[in-house]
Amino acid sequence: MGIGTVRAADPTDESAGCVDAVGPGYVDAADSVGAVNVTDATDTVVSSSAASAPSLHSNVAQVVGRFAPSPTGRMHLGNILASLLAWLSVRSQGGKLVLRIEDLDDRARSGPWDALLMDDLRWLGLDWDEGPYYQTDRIDLYADAVRRLDDMGLVYPCFCTRAELHAASAPHASDGTPVYAGTCRGLTAAEVVARSKARPPALRLKVPPVQGIASSRGPFESFASESKHSKTELTDFGNSMPRELTFGDCSERGTRGAAASRGAAGGDAGVMHFEDRTYGPQREVLAEECGDFLVRRSDGVYAYQLAVVVDDADMGVNEVVRGCDLLGSTARQMYLQDLLGYAHPSYAHVPLLVAPDGRRLSKRDRDCDMGVLREHFGTPGALLGRLAYVAGLVSSPEPRTADQLADGFSWSAVCEHRDNIAVEECFFA
Repeated sequence: MGIGTVRAADPTDESAGCVDAVGPGYVDAADSVGAVNVTDATDTVVSSSAASAPSLHSNVAQVVGRFAPSPTGRMHLGNILASLLAWLSVRSQGGKLVLRIEDLDDRARSGPWDALLMDDLRWLGLDWDEGPYYQTDRIDLYADAVRRLDDMGLVYPCFCTRAELHAASAPHASDGTPVYAGTCRGLTAAEVVARSKARPPALRLKVPPVQGIASSRGPFESFASESKHSKTELTDFGNSMPRELTFGDCSERGTRGAAASRGAAGGDAGVMHFEDRTYGPQREVLAEECGDFLVRRSDGVYAYQLAVVVDDADMGVNEVVRGCDLLGSTARQMYLQDLLGYAHPSYAHVPLLVAPDGRRLSKRDRDCDMGVLREHFGTPGALLGRLAYVAGLVSSPEPRTADQLADGFSWSAVCEHRDNIAVEECFFA
């Protein structure tokens, strides 16, 4: 697949709206994308990607976690809780932490937020062992991953706009985002050339059809015989709550390692199963829940799903702790890991902190940002002790350092308090 020049983004493009999706460069649709010749995505994963996958860190015995913030504003209280839990999990297991700055989107490079973010983490006592790594320094790795996916015949250009996606009568996922209907999946080479004259394409990744499960979605019924082009995706960072959470046993879940599998029931490559350490067993049918999804936006920015998969594998991350608003991204990331020959990390999604009216905390709205919190609480221990208390980690709100919290940390406490947490005025009492 030829990689063409970067062109200006269309502000109506669905793919331009993802807060944490990012990175420049994209396909000139007039270039050849490659014939689709895959009959079984599972076979493709095993035969074509494992041998060419980048080498990963060989030490799988040590837990490797990560902070992966997007510097679009000052950290707020919800960011601090997710960072604290990631830090506590790794430190309580004697592991190491990687700091990665997810700055591919222009909004993540528009202020002093990365420096403030690191200063706030240090003030809290949440240190890291590697980094910071910046995604804008890693563009070549994302481009290579897209080329590898294209070599499998799984990538195609998409010309759908945001307005077209939301106006369509297609089904919607539980968070309200449209499930991509495969509109551009069957475009001919001539149609791609013609549409490219009006607007640059995004790049989508095909997901397998659902074998043995009835589906009314025509574009997903044939994975092998279509041409090679389409577009549209879900954004995972809006004010949406996660898709359905299924609640499993609250016992201490398996530690790092492969609590995830592709098609565990019946071996269907399009049905993803994994065990979340907090929310228990999860199952997602890709063709039904999201459809073909973006790996690169029409403005050339590499999509969040692709970038984090490549980064986690390259950095040896084997434990991912993040907010439960990203639970719905896990199946797509596992699918990419399978295609690119990467191991699945363990996943632990954690409750969100919300305003009393149920609204998610926002950097843009400066909800309980670190500037306000540092001034109010005065010391890291006072803030961390109160935060650990409202999250159910400790039985009283007295001041505690991060090291003190690590000594008694257990995932069972998180699992027992996994509902989203309303931040009331009494938090500041």
